[in-house]
Amino acid sequence: MAQTETAIFAGGCFWCMVQPFDTQPGIQSVVSGFTGGHTVNPTYAEVASHTTGHTEAVKITFDPTVIGYADLVEIYWRQTDPTDASGQFQDRGDSYRPVIFVDGPAQRQAAEASKAALASSGRFDEPIVTQIEDVQPFYPAEEEHQGFYRKNPFRYQIEEMGGRQDFIQNKWH
Repeated sequence: MAQTETAIFAGGCFWCMVQPFDTQPGIQSVVSGFTGGHTVNPTYAEVASHTTGHTEAVKITFDPTVIGYADLVEIYWRQTDPTDASGQFQDRGDSYRPVIFVDGPAQRQAAEASKAALASSGRFDEPIVTQIEDVQPFYPAEEEHQGFYRKNPFRYQIEEMGGRQDFIQNKWH
């Protein structure tokens, strides 16, 4: 069996963060869930109430011999507005804040180096405010939130049209 690693990224609505990773070679799973808060096993409704301290995130299990962690960080940046600490696109509040959750020194080093490179790239006029934090317990969301882009393509497209798609097109292409 192949060696696997995990990466956890928060970039606004987790529905919109699955597909960009799910379609990459070497990705074994992408799970929507919650992390960074103080409630054990929170529900979607609890996190949406903004009382749990959790952030919507995706947990990616990948084969590092096929795709590296640094590659995943680069994909992550291209799904987010790294200059917006108050949420992402139409999704506002702490539960939608952009965070790279790192598991150990190697992931931290890769994330910090990538953030520094992005900050010095001149792509953005504003500072890069995406946080890099230590990994915390991750709680999968309810089944209806898993693979949302496949299960509910129409609602997924509406969510994507909430500013994310235009931003990505204008800033990353």
